[in-house]
Amino acid sequence: MMVPNAANWLDLFTHFASLSLLAVGGAITTAPDMHRYLVYQNGWLSDAQFTSSIALSQAAPGPNVLFVAVLGWNVGLNAGGGPAAGWSAWALAFLGVLVTMVAILLPSSVLTYSATRWAHQNRELRAVRAFKTGMAPIVIALLIATGWLLTGSHDHPARDWPLWMVTVCATLLVWRTKLHLLWMIGAGALLGALGLV
Repeated sequence: MMVPNAANWLDLFTHFASLSLLAVGGAITTAPDMHRYLVYQNGWLSDAQFTSSIALSQAAPGPNVLFVAVLGWNVGLNAGGGPAAGWSAWALAFLGVLVTMVAILLPSSVLTYSATRWAHQNRELRAVRAFKTGMAPIVIALLIATGWLLTGSHDHPARDWPLWMVTVCATLLVWRTKLHLLWMIGAGALLGALGLV
Protein backbone atom coordinates (compact mmCIF):
# COMPACT_ATOMS: atom_id res chain seq x y z
CA MET A 1 0.00 0.00 0.00
CA MET A 2 1.17 3.52 -0.78
CA VAL A 3 2.40 5.62 2.13
CA PRO A 4 0.72 9.02 1.57
CA ASN A 5 3.82 11.21 1.78
CA ALA A 6 5.03 13.94 -0.57
CA ALA A 7 7.79 11.76 -2.07
CA ASN A 8 5.34 9.06 -3.17
CA TRP A 9 2.90 11.60 -4.65
CA LEU A 10 5.78 13.27 -6.51
CA ASP A 11 6.99 9.88 -7.76
CA LEU A 12 3.46 9.09 -8.99
CA PHE A 13 3.23 12.49 -10.69
CA THR A 14 6.60 12.26 -12.45
CA HIS A 15 5.97 8.71 -13.64
CA PHE A 16 2.60 9.58 -15.13
CA ALA A 17 4.02 12.80 -16.61
CA SER A 18 6.74 10.81 -18.37
CA LEU A 19 4.11 8.34 -19.63
CA SER A 20 2.14 11.30 -20.92
CA LEU A 21 4.92 12.02 -23.38
CA LEU A 22 4.85 8.39 -24.55
CA ALA A 23 1.07 8.19 -24.93
CA VAL A 24 1.09 8.00 -28.70
CA GLY A 25 -2.39 6.86 -29.71
CA GLY A 26 -3.94 7.80 -26.38
CA ALA A 27 -3.27 7.19 -22.71
CA ILE A 28 -4.58 3.63 -22.96
CA THR A 29 -1.46 2.64 -24.90
CA THR A 30 0.61 3.28 -21.75
CA ALA A 31 -1.52 0.92 -19.61
CA PRO A 32 1.10 -1.90 -19.64
CA ASP A 33 3.70 0.37 -18.03
CA MET A 34 1.13 1.79 -15.61
CA HIS A 35 0.36 -1.80 -14.62
CA ARG A 36 4.04 -2.57 -14.10
CA TYR A 37 4.54 0.58 -12.04
CA LEU A 38 1.38 0.51 -9.90
CA VAL A 39 0.94 -3.25 -9.40
CA TYR A 40 4.33 -4.95 -9.63
CA GLN A 41 6.88 -2.26 -8.79
CA ASN A 42 5.07 -0.41 -5.99
CA GLY A 43 2.13 -2.60 -5.00
CA TRP A 44 -0.18 0.41 -4.76
CA LEU A 45 -2.97 -1.48 -6.60
CA SER A 46 -3.86 -5.13 -6.92
CA ASP A 47 -4.06 -6.73 -10.34
CA ALA A 48 -7.84 -6.96 -9.98
CA GLN A 49 -8.13 -3.27 -9.05
CA PHE A 50 -6.07 -2.28 -12.07
CA THR A 51 -8.07 -4.38 -14.53
CA SER A 52 -11.39 -3.33 -12.99
CA SER A 53 -10.40 0.34 -13.15
CA ILE A 54 -9.79 0.11 -16.88
CA ALA A 55 -12.92 -1.95 -17.54
CA LEU A 56 -15.15 0.41 -15.54
CA SER A 57 -13.81 3.56 -17.15
CA GLN A 58 -13.93 2.15 -20.68
CA ALA A 59 -17.56 1.10 -20.19
CA ALA A 60 -18.53 4.56 -18.96
CA PRO A 61 -19.32 7.34 -21.42
CA GLY A 62 -16.67 9.99 -21.71
CA PRO A 63 -13.08 10.39 -22.80
CA ASN A 64 -10.74 7.43 -23.07
CA VAL A 65 -8.40 8.92 -20.46
CA LEU A 66 -10.92 8.41 -17.63
CA PHE A 67 -9.17 5.19 -16.65
CA VAL A 68 -6.25 7.29 -15.36
CA ALA A 69 -8.60 9.12 -13.00
CA VAL A 70 -10.00 5.81 -11.72
CA LEU A 71 -6.48 4.47 -11.19
CA GLY A 72 -5.54 7.63 -9.27
CA TRP A 73 -8.74 7.36 -7.23
CA ASN A 74 -7.92 3.78 -6.24
CA VAL A 75 -4.29 4.60 -5.41
CA GLY A 76 -5.42 7.46 -3.15
CA LEU A 77 -8.19 5.43 -1.55
CA ASN A 78 -5.77 2.58 -0.81
CA ALA A 79 -3.23 5.06 0.58
CA GLY A 80 -5.88 6.36 2.97
CA GLY A 81 -6.77 2.90 4.24
CA GLY A 82 -9.80 2.15 2.07
CA PRO A 83 -13.37 3.46 2.03
CA ALA A 84 -14.00 2.54 5.67
CA ALA A 85 -11.18 4.83 6.84
CA GLY A 86 -13.36 7.92 6.56
CA TRP A 87 -12.99 11.37 5.09
CA SER A 88 -9.18 11.29 4.96
CA ALA A 89 -9.25 8.30 2.60
CA TRP A 90 -11.77 10.06 0.37
CA ALA A 91 -9.62 13.21 0.36
CA LEU A 92 -6.58 11.17 -0.67
CA ALA A 93 -8.68 9.54 -3.41
CA PHE A 94 -9.46 12.99 -4.82
CA LEU A 95 -5.77 13.91 -4.53
CA GLY A 96 -4.92 10.74 -6.48
CA VAL A 97 -7.31 11.78 -9.25
CA LEU A 98 -5.81 15.27 -9.37
CA VAL A 99 -2.19 14.08 -9.39
CA THR A 100 -2.64 11.43 -12.08
CA MET A 101 -4.88 13.49 -14.36
CA VAL A 102 -2.71 16.62 -14.29
CA ALA A 103 0.38 14.47 -14.84
CA ILE A 104 -1.09 12.55 -17.80
CA LEU A 105 -2.71 15.57 -19.48
CA LEU A 106 -0.34 18.52 -19.05
CA PRO A 107 2.92 17.37 -20.74
CA SER A 108 1.22 15.71 -23.71
CA SER A 109 -1.12 18.68 -24.21
CA VAL A 110 1.75 21.15 -24.32
CA LEU A 111 3.79 18.88 -26.60
CA THR A 112 0.82 18.22 -28.90
CA TYR A 113 -0.03 21.89 -29.21
CA SER A 114 3.57 22.87 -29.99
CA ALA A 115 4.28 19.97 -32.36
CA THR A 116 0.98 20.36 -34.22
CA ARG A 117 1.61 24.03 -34.86
CA TRP A 118 5.10 23.28 -36.16
CA ALA A 119 3.97 20.27 -38.26
CA HIS A 120 1.13 22.24 -39.79
CA GLN A 121 3.49 25.02 -40.79
CA ASN A 122 5.92 22.44 -42.26
CA ARG A 123 3.46 19.80 -43.54
CA GLU A 124 5.18 19.50 -46.93
CA LEU A 125 8.51 18.41 -45.46
CA ARG A 126 9.43 14.82 -46.19
CA ALA A 127 10.35 14.21 -42.52
CA VAL A 128 6.89 15.29 -41.33
CA ARG A 129 5.15 12.98 -43.78
CA ALA A 130 7.48 10.09 -42.86
CA PHE A 131 6.85 10.64 -39.15
CA LYS A 132 3.07 10.49 -39.62
CA THR A 133 3.37 7.30 -41.68
CA GLY A 134 5.75 5.66 -39.21
CA MET A 135 3.57 6.29 -36.15
CA ALA A 136 0.67 4.06 -37.32
CA PRO A 137 2.39 0.70 -36.64
CA ILE A 138 3.63 1.94 -33.25
CA VAL A 139 0.10 2.88 -32.16
CA ILE A 140 -1.25 -0.48 -33.33
CA ALA A 141 1.48 -2.37 -31.44
CA LEU A 142 0.81 -0.41 -28.24
CA LEU A 143 -2.92 -1.14 -28.48
CA ILE A 144 -2.20 -4.85 -28.97
CA ALA A 145 0.07 -4.81 -25.90
CA THR A 146 -2.72 -3.21 -23.86
CA GLY A 147 -5.22 -5.81 -25.05
CA TRP A 148 -2.79 -8.60 -24.21
CA LEU A 149 -2.34 -7.20 -20.69
CA LEU A 150 -6.09 -6.99 -20.11
CA THR A 151 -6.66 -10.57 -21.27
CA GLY A 152 -3.85 -11.88 -19.05
CA SER A 153 -6.20 -12.36 -16.11
CA HIS A 154 -8.39 -14.61 -18.28
CA ASP A 155 -5.91 -17.34 -19.14
CA HIS A 156 -7.94 -20.40 -18.08
CA PRO A 157 -9.47 -21.70 -21.34
CA ALA A 158 -11.77 -24.20 -19.62
CA ARG A 159 -13.33 -21.45 -17.54
CA ASP A 160 -12.94 -18.38 -19.77
CA TRP A 161 -13.86 -19.78 -23.20
CA PRO A 162 -17.04 -17.62 -23.44
CA LEU A 163 -14.93 -14.46 -23.04
CA TRP A 164 -12.54 -15.61 -25.75
CA MET A 165 -15.48 -16.45 -28.04
CA VAL A 166 -16.96 -12.95 -27.52
CA THR A 167 -13.54 -11.44 -28.26
CA VAL A 168 -13.15 -13.40 -31.50
CA CYS A 169 -16.71 -12.56 -32.61
CA ALA A 170 -16.26 -8.85 -31.83
CA THR A 171 -12.95 -8.80 -33.71
CA LEU A 172 -14.50 -10.41 -36.79
CA LEU A 173 -17.48 -8.04 -36.67
CA VAL A 174 -15.22 -4.99 -36.47
CA TRP A 175 -13.05 -6.30 -39.27
CA ARG A 176 -15.73 -7.50 -41.68
CA THR A 177 -18.82 -5.34 -41.04
CA LYS A 178 -19.75 -1.72 -40.50
CA LEU A 179 -21.71 -2.54 -37.33
CA HIS A 180 -21.37 0.32 -34.85
CA LEU A 181 -19.17 -0.45 -31.84
CA LEU A 182 -21.90 0.61 -29.41
CA TRP A 183 -23.99 -2.40 -30.48
CA MET A 184 -21.11 -4.71 -29.59
CA ILE A 185 -20.53 -2.97 -26.27
CA GLY A 186 -24.24 -3.31 -25.51
CA ALA A 187 -24.22 -6.99 -26.45
CA GLY A 188 -21.20 -7.59 -24.23
CA ALA A 189 -22.90 -5.78 -21.34
CA LEU A 190 -26.04 -7.85 -21.83
CA LEU A 191 -24.05 -11.11 -21.90
CA GLY A 192 -22.28 -10.04 -18.71
CA ALA A 193 -25.52 -9.04 -16.98
CA LEU A 194 -27.02 -12.42 -17.84
CA GLY A 195 -23.95 -14.13 -16.39
CA LEU A 196 -22.97 -15.75 -19.67
CA VAL A 197 -19.48 -14.21 -19.71
